[in-house]
Amino acid sequence: MLVLVAPGQGAQTPGFLTPWLELPGAADRVAAWSDAIGLDLAHYGTQADADEIRDTAVAQPLLVAAGILSAAALGDIAPGAVAGHSVGEFTAASFAGVLDDTAALTLVRRRGLAMADAAAVTGTGMSALLGGDPDTSVAHLEKLGLTPANINGAGQIVAAGTLEQLAALAEDKPEGVRKVVPLKVAGAFHTHHMAPAVDTLAEAAKAVTPGDPKVTYVSNKDGLAVTSGTEVLEGLVGQVANPVRWDLCMETFKELGVTALVEVCPGGTLTGLAKRALPGVQTLALKTPDDLDTARALIAEHA
Repeated sequence: MLVLVAPGQGAQTPGFLTPWLELPGAADRVAAWSDAIGLDLAHYGTQADADEIRDTAVAQPLLVAAGILSAAALGDIAPGAVAGHSVGEFTAASFAGVLDDTAALTLVRRRGLAMADAAAVTGTGMSALLGGDPDTSVAHLEKLGLTPANINGAGQIVAAGTLEQLAALAEDKPEGVRKVVPLKVAGAFHTHHMAPAVDTLAEAAKAVTPGDPKVTYVSNKDGLAVTSGTEVLEGLVGQVANPVRWDLCMETFKELGVTALVEVCPGGTLTGLAKRALPGVQTLALKTPDDLDTARALIAEHA
């Protein structure tokens, strides 16, 4: 059974979209999306530097566009389930037929702008904790006033809060944690700091008529499969200020009998987690079009 997954913010790197735009029709498709959302995706995906694409309002639509584009390059595939990490849930909603491509990108553009505005109120950020006991780490984060914003499984939790709180964490790691790694994001996502963005996104979502998922859609909220398009859309709005439970998503993949996992461009983060948390499952990250043939062979075997 194949699971198709989409990464979240922080996976982007300068120029990562360049080889994908060389595929037939890709540049025209990206140009049309850029016109629809008022953002030059090709420029940011090929020429912008790391600081420019760290901007929340840019990074989020850029990641969703890359995910949709790379998945389309695989051809007509039938995964057993789809899921996305944080903003990657919009990409997954497109895979599942809940949102068409333009609706997904329009909503995520509004999401990125609203989250950037919310992040500008207070200096905030996120850091990944590698290793340690989850319960011990969560208790330590709460003591420092931080939120466990992403519980990713495979020994990884992402803390979010003010820059001062994160500096305190760097100096005072939870027992057993090997390393604290600052993430390439510009705010404390999936925390109360993002509450103002929820209202903005909820208002924008009123203009969208979602379809019900055509494949199993696994939610960040609790790792459960969602069968209603309306419920998927509500989840996309609510997750802005609530933790991502990727650990529970991977538990559901296990229960569904996953045998292979493909992560769309810019892949790597979620396949890394899967290698540690889902032993025996074949994984592949789409980084460039050079990975497409290998991915298609894996899909043919497992989808």
